[in-house]
Amino acid sequence: MLSNIKVIAFDIDGTLYPAGALYRRLLFYVLKNLKFYLSFSKVRRTLHKTAPLPDFYEYQGRLLAERLGCSATEARGKIDAIVYKGLTPYLEKVKPFKYVEEAFIKFREAGYKIVLLSDFPPEQKGNVWGLAQYCDLIFGSEALGALKPSKYPFGAMAIAAGVKPEEVLYVGNSIKYDVQGANAAGMKSALIISKFKRLFSRKAKQADICFSNYRQLINIVLQ
Repeated sequence: MLSNIKVIAFDIDGTLYPAGALYRRLLFYVLKNLKFYLSFSKVRRTLHKTAPLPDFYEYQGRLLAERLGCSATEARGKIDAIVYKGLTPYLEKVKPFKYVEEAFIKFREAGYKIVLLSDFPPEQKGNVWGLAQYCDLIFGSEALGALKPSKYPFGAMAIAAGVKPEEVLYVGNSIKYDVQGANAAGMKSALIISKFKRLFSRKAKQADICFSNYRQLINIVLQ
């Protein structure tokens, strides 16, 4: 199944680190900016269903401006201050999953290209907890014009990596955005999911690979 894979690509949020660890840190920050986040989450739900855009950030700002009753320029400023820059201090304190770095090193040694594709700006995470050094390419789907599960960012990633979609294994934590998006683009998919959820999630079977920790993924890929 993985014999033709040349690239292993990863989502970041909730895939390279446990999402719950970030959410606990963000509780009071989100409550402080509750009106903004309620509106922003609705805008993002719309954008997850939107076709590729020539200027993603401009359209995102216009949608949020309509909800907040402010100018598009003000809305873009709020997104930058509260989301893109505002979350950075919290992300710096998050620790990646155990064995992630080991996985990146072993995949590189085995000859695979390592790529990151995230729905939020990767630069928000700095050096991605030391993992950026192992990556051949790093993308934010926003800058590419469309959020997952659109096939467009997946396809653009494959083109930039110089491979066919079927030569990519995409690793994520969301069935809806990561697994279904990668599969629709013609890629193989791997889902990180707890053992408990795996037992009760029928949709998890949509992924070509399910794993609960990164040593499992190492063993599956390199077997």
